[in-house]
Amino acid sequence: MQYDVNAIIQGYAAGYFLMANDGEHSLEWYSSRERALIPLDGRFRYPSSLQRVLNQNRFTVAINRDFTGVVEGCANREETWISSELKEIYHALNEAGFAHSFETWQGDQLAGGILGIVIGGAFIGESMFFRIPDGSKVAMVKLVERLREKKFILFDAQMNNPHLERFGSYIIKNKEYKTLLKKAINQPCSLI
Repeated sequence: MQYDVNAIIQGYAAGYFLMANDGEHSLEWYSSRERALIPLDGRFRYPSSLQRVLNQNRFTVAINRDFTGVVEGCANREETWISSELKEIYHALNEAGFAHSFETWQGDQLAGGILGIVIGGAFIGESMFFRIPDGSKVAMVKLVERLREKKFILFDAQMNNPHLERFGSYIIKNKEYKTLLKKAINQPCSLI
């Protein structure tokens, strides 16, 4: 199926995100009164136990080495908003250079990853998963390092949860989010 990639990117650039509801059948645009952000400044933090894992260099990182594996890993849960159609959309966005998988590897095994959409200096996180303990946590730390290095302005996590709060995630109102998003999408950045 053909997708209008530009229209989809315009939806994300306007502050909306896609989710499937009712199982496989209904894909809708959503917005929220509040957004969760991962800080790209000194507010970013992580548990000291994770620093020990990072120091052991057990994981390597890659971008888009196994995009399909990351999409499938993110969708593989009891309740998922990633329908078959949304998987196809992510693949179309990946082929167009907008959707990326930021991955951790242990040897030749995919350990975990973060699926996101890049528009300018905005990284819009869609989902994350792990197959090996600490795989997604290491991906989070290394992704933040990468986004800082590449001068990104925004790391949108969409919805907050206790796991993200361990990394310093915080909530902003939708109006503030849209202002920040507008600034970020005009920043010429590349994840790769």
